Amino acid sequence: MKGAGGIENPTFESPDLGGQGDASPIRASACAGALPVDAAEEGPCGWGRCTPKALQLCNNPEGYLAAYSLLAIFQGVVVNGLVNISISTIEKRYELNSSLTGLISASYDIAFCVLSLFVSFFGERGHKPRWLAFSAFMLGLGSLVFSLPHFSSGKYHYGAKLEDTCQISGASSANFTCSANTKSSLSSYLYVFILGQLLLGVGGTPLYTLGTAFIDDSVPKHKSSLYIGIGYAMSLLGPAIGYVLGGQLLNVYIDIEVPERQDNTQMDQDDPRWLGAWWIGFLACFFAVWILIIPFSCFPKYLPGTAKIQAEKTSETHNDGSEALVEMKNIGKNFKDFPVALLILLKNPVLMSIIIASTSEALVATGFATFLPKFIENQFGQTSSFSATLGGLVLVPAAALGQVISGILVSKYKMDCKTIMKFIIGTCSVAFLLNTVFLTAKCGNEPFAGVSETYNGTGILDNLTAPCNANCRCLRSRYFPVCGRDEVQYFSPCFAGCASYVLNNKKKTYHNCSCIGKSKRENGLEDFLYEAVPGKCPTHCKYLPLFLVYFFFAAVFTFMAVTPTTVAILRCVPDKQRAFALGVQSVFVRLLGTIPGPILFGIAIDSCCTLWDVDECKTKGACWVYDNERMAYLLMSISTACKIITIIFVIMALFLYKSPPTSPALPQQCSGMVSAVH
Repeated sequence: MKGAGGIENPTFESPDLGGQGDASPIRASACAGALPVDAAEEGPCGWGRCTPKALQLCNNPEGYLAAYSLLAIFQGVVVNGLVNISISTIEKRYELNSSLTGLISASYDIAFCVLSLFVSFFGERGHKPRWLAFSAFMLGLGSLVFSLPHFSSGKYHYGAKLEDTCQISGASSANFTCSANTKSSLSSYLYVFILGQLLLGVGGTPLYTLGTAFIDDSVPKHKSSLYIGIGYAMSLLGPAIGYVLGGQLLNVYIDIEVPERQDNTQMDQDDPRWLGAWWIGFLACFFAVWILIIPFSCFPKYLPGTAKIQAEKTSETHNDGSEALVEMKNIGKNFKDFPVALLILLKNPVLMSIIIASTSEALVATGFATFLPKFIENQFGQTSSFSATLGGLVLVPAAALGQVISGILVSKYKMDCKTIMKFIIGTCSVAFLLNTVFLTAKCGNEPFAGVSETYNGTGILDNLTAPCNANCRCLRSRYFPVCGRDEVQYFSPCFAGCASYVLNNKKKTYHNCSCIGKSKRENGLEDFLYEAVPGKCPTHCKYLPLFLVYFFFAAVFTFMAVTPTTVAILRCVPDKQRAFALGVQSVFVRLLGTIPGPILFGIAIDSCCTLWDVDECKTKGACWVYDNERMAYLLMSISTACKIITIIFVIMALFLYKSPPTSPALPQQCSGMVSAVH
């Protein structure tokens, strides 16, 4: 008889149940394949003959979960925390735009995508804990390489200029002519960052394929979702630590010692040229991750009790005949089995529907993880460090909470594969409704002379030069925003037409500004105290708390689907292909989700730019000002479209899924080993 996929399936043939001497192929397959774990490989914890008694206390699923969680935390700190929070600083320091920094972010997933199939296929039957020791080594090396540009690029020169005020009779601009010989080579460090991310991707590959499958091997089925949920939640604690740690490090000047400006005032975070010490966190993680090589190198190939746990499990594999084929041909031992094993998974419609759904979710998750701090910074007028810290404190705990809650619910109610898919549809539907946060909590831009409005009715939009500053010889390459008494932001004191300043307690106030109108406040006190002050104008948008609350719950329900999705994948494929199925998922998720996600978000955000950093050679750098409303609409559109795709494909998986039939009674010697014949 043939299964739904057209594969010869001996499971459905009528077996001869006449006597115990029956030697039918299905019985032989059941007895040989039901217990894939050799009890002799459940060794003690240690290194060769060195097996200290103290280490045996950790030789259990809880001990492995603790080590796995620590590695997942540090991986999250680096890849999803420090990298994301450093993106804005790296853009400015190395003169990159958001599309290129999106490529840096995607490089991790490129390595993951290329290697995950091979690692998961060959590692399925290998020594999984030792693969994770290799993972720790590569994650540490990647962290070190990512920090190297700071040490080789020299000290940060923030672009001091002769004067920041209007110099009508001066000739300062003569010193700032375009020269091809003085073109910066800082953007070449893009390739070092990409190399670092590729190494981090190599290290992350075994963690979420073989590491997750090892958890599923070592615990009973009804506990698997709880353990995986805890492990995934710990992996999200990493980004939380990374965001908070990275946010605090951005308060430290990039070269540690804070320089003084030419006017003898010390640079502070209000200066847009301030860059934080992004590199310290990577260096610290390099040392910390390498310590974790030690515990993973001492775990045995299988934890004690794994053989018994595997014997008691029953199969929920999608009924297309693939499991019987894997058992009979013993697929997975040799490299020549790789194409057949891959084809079996690709022809599983339930698996592929779930994978496409998870791919859509991953695209949105990585896009927001990369650019949420930038969104908060520009939408709500916050500093880079505060936006990064705030984004991490909202996004990461929400994601961790969602995964733990879903893991507990799936475990407590012992959901089968169909119930899990219904649960995923419910959580994604709620998250879809919460996407309206981008409509209800969006903010417009504050007035910006020459960008969003004219200079008191003179000049034209998209041109910083107007009659009031035409003779000031202002430089477009020196961005130093000031806020005028008219509550309008200006590109610099020079473009505001300010001819003088007063220094009081190392703080400047600007006066005699020809482009600044009268104060909009009734008392007009600013007319006597100052005409402009350094920094951006304070935002009048009050929607930040509302946005954070909405976004928190949207993230909770979005990530409530992650753990159930992993469990559903592990259940709907043959037992011997679980790690390989996670590898296939990783390829699709990276190739169609996390790789294009940051790039797509970066392109969308770049398309909202209204003021680019352009030097004297007309070379475009980072963006200074974005169109906030356009950014909110674009991000909502991308997120909503992905949610719809997710819901559609999970519904498809639910309707395509066929439960395996109840197996006939097995001989006494195969009692309890029912998983092989389902």
